[in-house]
Amino acid sequence: MKRYRLTVEFDGRPFMGWQRQKHGPSVQGAIEEAGFSITNHPSPVQAAGRTDAGVHGLAMTAHIDIAREFTPFRLMEALNARLKPQPIAILACESVDSEWHARFSCVGRRYLYRIINRRAPLALEAGRAWRITKPLDAEAMDKAAKRLIGLHDFTTFRSVHCQSQSPVKTLDNLDVTRNGDSIEITAAARSFLHHQVRSMVGCLALVGQGQWNADTMSEALEARNRAALGFNAPPDGLYFTQAIY
Repeated sequence: MKRYRLTVEFDGRPFMGWQRQKHGPSVQGAIEEAGFSITNHPSPVQAAGRTDAGVHGLAMTAHIDIAREFTPFRLMEALNARLKPQPIAILACESVDSEWHARFSCVGRRYLYRIINRRAPLALEAGRAWRITKPLDAEAMDKAAKRLIGLHDFTTFRSVHCQSQSPVKTLDNLDVTRNGDSIEITAAARSFLHHQVRSMVGCLALVGQGQWNADTMSEALEARNRAALGFNAPPDGLYFTQAIY
């Protein structure tokens, strides 16, 4: 088997998430099926991270094991041809050593969450951003976000279905910036808990609307209790943007 590193862009709306599912389509499953159609052999795929249903990928890193050797360009072209018309694109492909692993070799992951803060409906961004009609204070959101940076027990921001062995994670960065009606929240860490980014964004939205403040965010973090969470932001605005190696 020959291993190739892939950079994958996808619209998460038609899928149950990245990971292969028994009850619906997945990004991983679609790429594996494309690989099988090329070689007539199983072509297992692994990614740097998992995404929930409706979450998007701007540059998910994955690897695929193929039974035949291809030039990276030829494999990329073949996969893209067989992935049509699904909203998945292989942006880059390169040959890697069999010891390299998209998940286990990864030392950092980055996410982007997009909010459109306006009254008008989303004509072009529906399903790709979270529309909040009430005015948001992005500066207050950014101030509260800084309370979450560092090594913490993130139980409050962890899904009850999370499979991580520990709720303790180090959040390297959490920034909130505004450009017109668009508010972008960027998060960086070695790894994240299930629903952690969406949970943090949901609470930041409460800060932006004046229902919470930075101290409330600290209290929620220190509670180490899921009951202290505000709510989960919807998956629409969440994008996996980068895996670091």
